[in-house]
Formats: sequence, C-alpha cells, structure tokens
Amino acid sequence: MLTTLDASQVLEVLRPVQDPELHRSLVELNMIRNVRVQGSKVSFTLVLTTPACPLRQFIVEDCERAVKTLPGVETVTVEVTAETPQQKALPDRTGIAGVKNILAVSSGKGGVGKSTVAVNVAVALALAGAKVGLIDADIYGPNTPTMLGLTQAKVSVQQGTNGEVIEPAFNYGVKLISMGFLIDPDQPVIWRGPMLNGIIRQFLYQATWGELDYLIVDMPPGTGDAQLTLAQAVPMAGVVIVTTPQTVALQDARRGLRMFQQMQVPVLGIVENMSYFIPPDLPDRQYDLFGSGGGERTAKELDLPLLGCVPLEMLLREGGDRGVPIVIERPESASAQALIQIAQQIAARVSIAALS
Repeated sequence: MLTTLDASQVLEVLRPVQDPELHRSLVELNMIRNVRVQGSKVSFTLVLTTPACPLRQFIVEDCERAVKTLPGVETVTVEVTAETPQQKALPDRTGIAGVKNILAVSSGKGGVGKSTVAVNVAVALALAGAKVGLIDADIYGPNTPTMLGLTQAKVSVQQGTNGEVIEPAFNYGVKLISMGFLIDPDQPVIWRGPMLNGIIRQFLYQATWGELDYLIVDMPPGTGDAQLTLAQAVPMAGVVIVTTPQTVALQDARRGLRMFQQMQVPVLGIVENMSYFIPPDLPDRQYDLFGSGGGERTAKELDLPLLGCVPLEMLLREGGDRGVPIVIERPESASAQALIQIAQQIAARVSIAALS
C-alpha cells in the first residue's frame, strides 16, 4: 500500500513524456490535470489538443508506462478529453466570435472531389467529438447540401441588430451554410465579384455559428474572387489542397497552392483524391485510372506533407449522391479510412501551428 506518493511525484514522472507531434512535455503543456492518488491507484486527466488526435492511444500508453514505474502503483486510469487551441490572431484580419480555427479546402481544378473531401473531413472531425461548421463557398455550384443530406433543409434568415442573421442547417454533427439553401434547385447564380464577396462575408460573419473548434470552408476551384475574399477577410489556420494524380490537375493545384502562399495562408498539405479505383466486385484489385504517385511527387517537390491518398470507390460516390457521407455509412471502407486519417492529420497540424 502506498503511503507517501502524491500528485507532485506523478507529475514528475510524467514530465519526460512528450506530445509526439509538438515534441514538448505533456506536463509543461498543461495536458496532465486532476491527478489523484488513492492507495495503489493513480488517475488523471489527459487533455489533448484535438478530439481527432491520431496518436491518442500512443500517448495514453506512454503515460501509463511512466506512472507504473512508481513503486507500489498497480492501477493507472487515464480520462481523455480535448481542448482545441485557438489559432493565432492577425492584426489586419477579423476573426469570428466563438470560432477557434478556420480552414479552407481548395483545388486548382474542378472535378477533383474537393467537396467530397471537405464534407467527409468535417463529418469525421465531428464524429471524433469536435464542434464543426462548414461553409459552401462554391456559390455558383453549391453541392454540399446534397452530400450532407440537407436538400430539403431550410435555413432561417432573420433581421438582427446588425443586419440579417443566418441560422445554419445541421446534420451528422456539422453546421452548414450554403447558397443552395437560398435559391431554387435549378436557379443559376449569375453574379460578378462584388456580390460574391458580399455573400461569403455574410456566411462568415452573419451566421450563428456558436462555439466551433473548426470552421471548414469548401472553396470553388481556381484562384478567383472567393479565394481572395476568404484569405483577406479572416485569419486562417491553413488550407488543404485537393488534387488527383493527373498531370493537368497537379498543374492547377500548384497554382492554387502558390496563390495561398502569396496571401500568407499556411498550406497544411496535399490530399490526393481518386488515387486508384477499387472495383466493388474485386476489392483486392487497384486500377490507376488517373495515373499514380502525382500527389506524392508534388508534395516532395514543394516540401509539403502529403496528408493522404483517397481511393475511388463506388460507395464513395453513391454516399455523396444519397446524402450519407462514407465515413458515416461505411467507416471500414478504404476510402473512409483514408478520409478519417486525413481529418486527423489536419487537426494535428492545426494544433501544432497554434501552439508553436
């Protein structure tokens, strides 16, 4: 039976244990809290920097091993929670009250599956326990309501003290605002730049987002008004560039990536979508329909991380058409697993940037 062990000794033995992403002591980062010693039992709270931490189990096991080196300790109980850090403020850009991190998912070329990645990453983060919002900034082609099963949803637009206030739609743990809620299904949006600028700012600042860990912005393809508006309006935690392995997609992806770098927006990494095709009747086969290795080569050339490669499966397309993201409907599938890991990588990199 322990008679002299106290919380300070537990903290001391945990001091060498580091966050594997931040390479700093968990104790120094205030990630170890509420230490309790009851005889041979030790318990404490481990506060991660994101609910979607990809190394959660690894950190827990490191902590348990460290505490069990103390004489007489038989049982170690670790309660795991998370507090997502706030992105760093910028003096010339206005943040959104209650929103900790604003992320863009962008591409240079259309048709590479950018919205599929944005929707599934948003839902994966929500499933991990994060509070997530999603802005469909593709004003001319708003598709995210379909992908999130919200085609019949109606958003509330009310008059507030500072103008109109929009109440986002909600499904699968994600709050969503899209132009698709404000127009008829077949109605085209025929606008010039200033009107586009205005509606994106309205989505950012005049929505009741509440408290969010991550606000993801699904951008239109290219390097136009929407990208400029977002980069100049709000402090961004980073942007994710989506491409396919195809040469023309990679060429456009590089242009889009360079635009964000010129706007001093951190590029979190590259996602290669449609990396290969998996036939539903031959799940062990892979076909490189759009080439192979393009995302990895580009990431190496630009000294950026490759966040993941998402295979092309019929289930992925079918889920998007029916409004059930694949990370919800078939989380064990190859594409869902890739998207979940990408969401974890994004969350980890956002935390590193905020705490570095």
